[in-house]
Amino acid sequence: MTSRVGKASLRSKIMSAEEAAQFIEDGHNVGMSGFTGAGYPKVVPTALANRIRQQHAAGHQFRIGLWTGASTAPELDGALAETGGVRTRLPYQSDPVTRTMINDGVIDYNDIHLSHLGPLVREGFLGKLDVAVIEVAAITDDGRLIPSSSIGNNKVWLDEAEKVILEVNSWQSLELEGMHDVYEKFALPPYRMPVQMTRPGDRIGQPYLSVDNDKIIGIVETNHPDRNTPFKALDETSQAIAGHFIEFLEHEVRLGRLPKELLPLQSGVGNIANAVLAGLLDSDFEGLTSYTEVIQDGMVDLIDSGKLSVASATAFSLSPDYAERMNDNAQRYRRNIILRPQEISNHPELIRRLGVIACNGLIEADIYGNVNSTHIMGSRMQNGIGGSGDFARNAYISCFVTPSTAKGGAISAIVPFVSHVDHTEHDTSVIVTEQGLADLRGLAPRKRADLIIEKCAHPAYRPALHDYVERAKQVANGQHTPHDLSLAHEWHRRFLVEGTMAH
Repeated sequence: MTSRVGKASLRSKIMSAEEAAQFIEDGHNVGMSGFTGAGYPKVVPTALANRIRQQHAAGHQFRIGLWTGASTAPELDGALAETGGVRTRLPYQSDPVTRTMINDGVIDYNDIHLSHLGPLVREGFLGKLDVAVIEVAAITDDGRLIPSSSIGNNKVWLDEAEKVILEVNSWQSLELEGMHDVYEKFALPPYRMPVQMTRPGDRIGQPYLSVDNDKIIGIVETNHPDRNTPFKALDETSQAIAGHFIEFLEHEVRLGRLPKELLPLQSGVGNIANAVLAGLLDSDFEGLTSYTEVIQDGMVDLIDSGKLSVASATAFSLSPDYAERMNDNAQRYRRNIILRPQEISNHPELIRRLGVIACNGLIEADIYGNVNSTHIMGSRMQNGIGGSGDFARNAYISCFVTPSTAKGGAISAIVPFVSHVDHTEHDTSVIVTEQGLADLRGLAPRKRADLIIEKCAHPAYRPALHDYVERAKQVANGQHTPHDLSLAHEWHRRFLVEGTMAH
């Protein structure tokens, strides 16, 4: 393997993953790269997991704080969680082992808005960042870093960590060079300045990550692919959701409330969101732009079709086939794709200024528009809020999409009162299921309830939802937002006891 460590003075720091892991000690806070299975370190986390096991076997305590950009992959989150050596985890995860340990109380989980984490770390609120472990595609002759398939919080980690370990991954295409735009003018109040961006394609930084080379204590050379999961094939439910959403966009254009090329699109992670992107491919829309967190398969197809001119994000979230396509054609795609730090991709100021149309998934919504996107039955953490709050609160139009039922119809996604609130009714513009679309803008709570029930709830659950509203009006003696608190979570209690929400 030809070395991608261009700076001669840094080559003496090349070592094995096992040697690099020795620099991480019990009690350290460790910032690792990675965002939705892209650009995470591939071998140092596994070596660190082995080191933790050895320390535990010898009777020594060894636990770390693990900070990332967002979710990663089993070689990182899963490998470290299995050791019992993760003390705290933030800001977002999707690993099943990590999830179990969070819910069992073994790992303290800080579920943080993705735009909030950088400032919290920069101001020192979360304590000292001891070590950063960052994957890059290469190191230039003058010591700058060519980022790989995600940026996430890498700039924060490189700025704030006392020591830096780099994984230089030759699987990542060198043609990624020039795709990134790393903004470096971060400051805390009262010195914070406006970010000079007015269009999704504006470049405001440089194409490299910079780091004090004296901080670099180890470099590990690897050749490992990102861990990417294929998207599910489009089914009738996801296609129906996409159809309702696109029909809504077309309606807004006809009324003159959106331009014919729309406004910048944000798409959450997952199969439903990817289905919406696929639906846009078959629509009449042209000249689209995107300002989002991740580039998914559907967005690559939109670029290939010529319908999407620019996509700004912080990471890829591609299936294996599409990841290979990106690697093979990165030079071509960098004309249309810009990868930025998540402090920029999720920046509330920019989301609001650009007028982003946000589209995110949910676990459940209630009849008044409150949304739960993190907890199962109110208590069990699923993944986390991620960036959905950044976009929902600040979007021009904030949409949430979901199938109307789950578990074969045993769970209704539309409930009387959500069991956990991540996004309040004030931040929810539109709810879409395969049943239909409810545009909630400008509606008082009771009218919202009628519309959500009729347009979004599954027919099997509509009578019970209407019955709840009538009971709530009587118990609450009318009131602005009628609830019967004795019955508000009865559906959730029924599911926990009987295995179904249905009466």
